[in-house]
Amino acid sequence: MSETLSLNKLEKLIELETQLRGEYQQQLDDKDAAIAELTEDKAALEAKMAQMEKTISTQLATIKDMSGKSNDTQVLEQRNRELHNRSENMKEEVSVAKSRLKALQKDLSAERAELAELKKYDPQRLRKNLDASKKKLAEKTTAADKLQKSLTQVRSENSQLELKIEELESQLEKSQDAQTDTVEEGQEAA
Repeated sequence: MSETLSLNKLEKLIELETQLRGEYQQQLDDKDAAIAELTEDKAALEAKMAQMEKTISTQLATIKDMSGKSNDTQVLEQRNRELHNRSENMKEEVSVAKSRLKALQKDLSAERAELAELKKYDPQRLRKNLDASKKKLAEKTTAADKLQKSLTQVRSENSQLELKIEELESQLEKSQDAQTDTVEEGQEAA
């Protein structure tokens, strides 16, 4: 009876594992895809930032080079203004890209945390726990069978001993009756 209950519990555990795998596997796959997409966005933004910083440094170098070589102050000032405006625009773009990168990193850490939470329901780990539970159940069942056999043997020995005690008590009673009869006959004869 207890084996049937244990088997039912094991079947329910297997059904629960299958259900959890069905419920959470798609979510795990979606989260992995979202993390990959966020990682690609982060890499693209970092590359764009590096390119913009390189462009800014190139333009600043150009400004310095032109200011040293140019005799025409007005042309130089005009070009400096243009480059300065462009570098300011690029700095703003870099600032926006950095804030976007921070937001993506925050989203990525949130996704990783959620993925870690979902991986708590790892089917392989659940199966391993189920296998360990099955092994423990088998050991307990074996121990219970041995105890049952031992109990049966002890009961059998006990019933044999009780029969022997009854037999000895009846022999004792007969011998006491025989002694009493002998004593009474001896008294009657006297």
